Amino acid sequence: MSTIGLIAIGAGLYGLVGAGVAIGMGMATSHAMDAIARQPEASGKVNSSLMIGFVMMETVAIYGLLVSILLIFVLGGRA
Repeated sequence: MSTIGLIAIGAGLYGLVGAGVAIGMGMATSHAMDAIARQPEASGKVNSSLMIGFVMMETVAIYGLLVSILLIFVLGGRA
């Protein structure tokens, strides 16, 4: 298999990071809504924890995008 093919496969696998982040955000939102429904007085703490989790998940997604772009343009240019 050529180097360009391997780079494309690697970039595509990093594209799966976006799907993982989307699933994680959906599950986190679902569980946060469950927690707020059970204890409405704790909604402030739940919302702040949810936002911190979202920031961490988005950071992972941005790193995945950055790595796939680097694979395509930096390593792809050398092949």
